[in-house]
Amino acid sequence: MGMEGRGTDASSYESRARLSHTADASKSPEDGGGKSGRGEPIQENGVVQQKRAAKIHDFCFGIPYGGLVLSGGLLGFVLSRNPATLSSGVLFGGALLALSTFSLKIWRQGKSSVPFILGQAALAAALLWKNYQTYSLTKKAFPPGFYAAISAAMLCFYSYVLISGGNPPPKKLKSSPSVS
Repeated sequence: MGMEGRGTDASSYESRARLSHTADASKSPEDGGGKSGRGEPIQENGVVQQKRAAKIHDFCFGIPYGGLVLSGGLLGFVLSRNPATLSSGVLFGGALLALSTFSLKIWRQGKSSVPFILGQAALAAALLWKNYQTYSLTKKAFPPGFYAAISAAMLCFYSYVLISGGNPPPKKLKSSPSVS
């Protein structure tokens, strides 16, 4: 990687990299790609891990968020006797809980849960819009302002998970050889 004689150093470096890559390829066939992979130990046998993933799963915040929306709708109905509060809380909260739970189940199977993340993001955007409109009309900070802020935060979180490549892969397969 010196500055002088760059062309000859690069070709000799490439040939050494090819030789070391072919030697590494005979040891572990899972190591594909153009990078040498040094410093990255393979922890799971037979599982191809994603290169990019979020640091936290969508369902870690999605399930509590759905529970908050659902319980807020139920509590709002008990306190105000407004059926619209009940229906929106049950519909949005129930849908968020269902999508988060399905995302968890699909993730445990090792499959992609991106459609469920997109559904949760769409519901968070709809809740943000609905609660922001209510807040704009009433200027009440607690129910609509609070839910608008939480929905905006969740929409940002779902965007982060989608942009960073989805949920991290499950680490469940690490302990499976010791079980059998």
